[in-house]
Amino acid sequence: MSDARLPIPGPDAGDLHFFAPWQAKAFALTVHLHEKGAFSWTEWAEALSERIGSDRPAPDAQSPQAHAEAYWRDWLDALLGLVQVKGLAEAALIEEAARTWQRAAEATPHGTPIAYEAGLEH
Repeated sequence: MSDARLPIPGPDAGDLHFFAPWQAKAFALTVHLHEKGAFSWTEWAEALSERIGSDRPAPDAQSPQAHAEAYWRDWLDALLGLVQVKGLAEAALIEEAARTWQRAAEATPHGTPIAYEAGLEH
């Protein structure tokens, strides 16, 4: 069975939602990379399952947001690992982009969109 046509939940899927914009972006990036043929959905499911099945303890907080945060951190870690394994980006490049985003976030007033350019070193 081909996994190229697995359905993606839409707005009518009930309680599915994201608690932060970065979670939706991580989801969208994963779907986009899959659609472009960077990895199969089976490969993605295995990478995410390995991360979720790791020895990381479950969050103590009982709030849906705390559990979603842990889940989406696992999602992001699985995506970063798969991107590296597939040779789509080198670890150093990913780390530098993360540092740039952190600098940009620190330079951005609260409540305003983060401009990536603000984190670039001059």
